[in-house]
Amino acid sequence: MLKFTASDYDEIRRHGEETYPDECCGILLGTVDGGTRIVRSIVRCRNTRTDAPQQRYHIDPRELVRAQRDGRDRGLEVIGFYHSHPDHPARPSPTDLEEAHWIGCSYAITTVEKGRATVTASFVLTGSTEEDKAFAEEKIVVANCD
Repeated sequence: MLKFTASDYDEIRRHGEETYPDECCGILLGTVDGGTRIVRSIVRCRNTRTDAPQQRYHIDPRELVRAQRDGRDRGLEVIGFYHSHPDHPARPSPTDLEEAHWIGCSYAITTVEKGRATVTASFVLTGSTEEDKAFAEEKIVVANCD
């Protein structure tokens, strides 16, 4: 399960609307309590894809390292990532699976139809190796994250 505050949930959806028709992307920092990943901070990132930013995203590794360091300093860890699918369903694409490497992390996807965020879904990357990794849909809860 992935748990957001309403403001963080709205933030990732707004980010998708602002970058439309390109995909947005970012990092979810937080904590893990049992099987629940609790988002404590959203890190907006720049989509550095130049070949097809409307259909793919890439986070600069330097942004990822900065987010990890900032999170560690605040007692948080990378618990997932988010991106948008402009005019496509909030389901992982084959490229999303191919480029996902953080097993045990959440991957939230927001459909942005004609500039408006509609559906947000999340998928946890399961498996133990690159060869057996897969996405499993997980529940999103929007609530107070005390």
